[in-house]
Amino acid sequence: MARIESVDLPKNKRIEIGLTYIYGIGISRSQEILYKIKLNKNTKVKELTDEQIISIRNILSQEYELEGNLRRAETMNIKRLMEISCYRGRRHRVNLPLRGQRTRTNARTGRGTKKTIAGKKKAPRK
Repeated sequence: MARIESVDLPKNKRIEIGLTYIYGIGISRSQEILYKIKLNKNTKVKELTDEQIISIRNILSQEYELEGNLRRAETMNIKRLMEISCYRGRRHRVNLPLRGQRTRTNARTGRGTKKTIAGKKKAPRK
């Protein structure tokens, strides 16, 4: 089993997909890494040699910010937005969507479960 950036990669998956288990690596970045070390993307994780694993580790440590450091940087950016009290920071603070989505009917996750108001009647149609 390959262990990279303190993440155990699933051994029966292709290396292209296995690398995406590391926080901060998506499919395109995974393909880019495999292209740099000239490794076939259809290779299974269990078929990797020690030299290939070491070369992947070297590329990841030199070029990318991953896992704990990336999570820390992300939370610091959100905290900064909240401290300066900008629009996005205020939306983060009250746990509402911040990229222009509608909240009148959707956004149930942020607003909580629906609370029915007893005795409220609809306006009569004319």
